[in-house]
Amino acid sequence: MRYELVIFDNDGVLVDSEPLANRILAAYLTELGHPTTYEDSLRDYMGSAVHRVHDLVRERTGRRLPDDFDATLHQRTFAAFRRALRPVAGVAEVLEKLAADGVPYCVASSGTHERIRVALRTTGLYDRFDERHLFSSQDVGRGKPAPDLFLHAAASMGVPADRCAVVEDSPLGVQAARAAGMDVYGFAAMTPLDRLDGASAHFRTMDELMSLLAG
Repeated sequence: MRYELVIFDNDGVLVDSEPLANRILAAYLTELGHPTTYEDSLRDYMGSAVHRVHDLVRERTGRRLPDDFDATLHQRTFAAFRRALRPVAGVAEVLEKLAADGVPYCVASSGTHERIRVALRTTGLYDRFDERHLFSSQDVGRGKPAPDLFLHAAASMGVPADRCAVVEDSPLGVQAARAAGMDVYGFAAMTPLDRLDGASAHFRTMDELMSLLAG
């Protein structure tokens, strides 16, 4: 293994949450008078922290979202997670192989700490992670595409940025990893390859990932 740390995004990489979460977000924005399709949500918000939703809505309409927007969105999203969320196929085997090989790994997600934990517990992946190795954009203030979150995760794990590999499925995540000076592997299961431009390599199934990481 040529890397000393593998950093996983959560939504869409560890857990198959993007379809659920983006349908809920699109429906809620539309309900509030900001017509948004599922495709719009994927294009504009996939991989981002919730502050990006506030920023884009205000930029485009001059209107602010309700004060309880985040709380309501999270309530609806977590309820859907508990009903239907599943792990990404093959990711448990990837984590098992990394652990067996003694390669450290962690999560660095735009989602809140609560969202990360709800998702991992619901899908049975939580016990595969050290609690100290779950990093959220809440920890740094600026979410992806800023590099802050990935740099914070690497520093917390004691690994230089150029010895890290990032596994991402969103354009914003790829941009953030590149800005952090890290190699990034683009998971193209549901994201078109051209939207993951800049990734070191692309893969469509988790069983391809270990050979990419091994180089």
